[in-house]
Amino acid sequence: MDSILLNLGALIILVMGSAFFSSSETALTAASKARMLTLANQGFKRAIVVNTLRSRMEQVIGTILLGNACVNSFIAILSAQIFALYFGDIGAVYAGVAATVVIFVLGEVLPKTFAINHADRSALTLGPLVLVLVRAISPITHVTQLICSGLLRLFGVKVVNEPGAEERIEELRGAIALHAGADEEIREAGQMLHSILDLEDVPVSDIMVHRRNMTMIDGDQPTEDMVAVAMQSPHTRLPIYRGQPDNIIGVLHAKALLRAVQANHWKLEGLDVVGLASPPWFIPDQTNLLAQLEAFRSRREHFAIVVDEYGALMGIVTLEDILEEIVGDIADEHDVKVEGVGLHPDGSFEMDGTVTIRDLNREFGWRLPDEEASTVAGLVLHEAQQIPSAGQVFAFFGFRFQILERHRNQLTRIKVTPPAGHTILPNGASKAGAKGGRAT
Repeated sequence: MDSILLNLGALIILVMGSAFFSSSETALTAASKARMLTLANQGFKRAIVVNTLRSRMEQVIGTILLGNACVNSFIAILSAQIFALYFGDIGAVYAGVAATVVIFVLGEVLPKTFAINHADRSALTLGPLVLVLVRAISPITHVTQLICSGLLRLFGVKVVNEPGAEERIEELRGAIALHAGADEEIREAGQMLHSILDLEDVPVSDIMVHRRNMTMIDGDQPTEDMVAVAMQSPHTRLPIYRGQPDNIIGVLHAKALLRAVQANHWKLEGLDVVGLASPPWFIPDQTNLLAQLEAFRSRREHFAIVVDEYGALMGIVTLEDILEEIVGDIADEHDVKVEGVGLHPDGSFEMDGTVTIRDLNREFGWRLPDEEASTVAGLVLHEAQQIPSAGQVFAFFGFRFQILERHRNQLTRIKVTPPAGHTILPNGASKAGAKGGRAT
């Protein structure tokens, strides 16, 4: 009788051990990396232990699997001994069934379910004990890792202990998407974080102010005319050219002009406007936004002139343009608001051909591709492989594009109808995103 009670007591302890190993594995895997890092930075010792274990997950998994295998084996042995006393030889069969049920329910499902629903708390509670076990049997797990790595290499499988930069970026994108909810504040924060991650993939040509929309000063004009252009412009920095717009000789700052006029007793006679201009800063049109943002910071400048590979003027880009790419439109009292997109009652949109695809995707939740073209007119030209005439209709990526106006070779007005199922929110945004693929 005493031996049976002893075996039952040992069996209960072993089941608890199986539950410990199963819940430890689930908790350490499912615990929030961000929260553990935050707690560790605050000096929380248990969080530091969890982070230490996660940095050595191969050893942790080896330790847990070894411990679980040993515990489950002893459960089967003790169960067989107990059932053999009552049922004889057939008791081994009953023991196998009973051990399987107990291990499955009490040693696996129950502890794993609890751990995955309380991952952070479970990891912080169980982490210190797991660390002791990992250090205690580290020689065995080390030899096991060497054997496993050797076998994998024998079959041509490369062992990668640390993910690369691309994998980490994708993991970060996934974490942002995972926590994006219906709350407007969370959704806007997620959009900004995605925009930051996209900076390296977006060239300045996608967000620059095109040359035809630039305000420029002709350096050959009379002083009065140059000052008038500067005063009428809503911008503080204006390029100055001579001869032709591609020949930019400087950038005039409105504050420098105002100081010079004040120093000249508010008279324009003898004022050298061109001499007030600072040297222009030219950048290639394929410079990515992340590199340009770093360049703005290092040079302590806010304004750059974008040129193509032949040196021809393409447009201008400012620090504000890059910040708007991250946080959205930043309007001030001097901005000229241009309504480039209008919503029709039928759910379609009428817009200028120069409206950028990135702005449309961000504003309305669409997923139109912007790899080959940066504007909606450029997308139509790329997909149609022709210069359409007014009235022509095309269907790409589930959207319907109708050409409303064309000026020479430019598509100036386009009507865009999103796929069926898009719900227009009160602010004009679309609730559903368009899926990739081309519809004809």
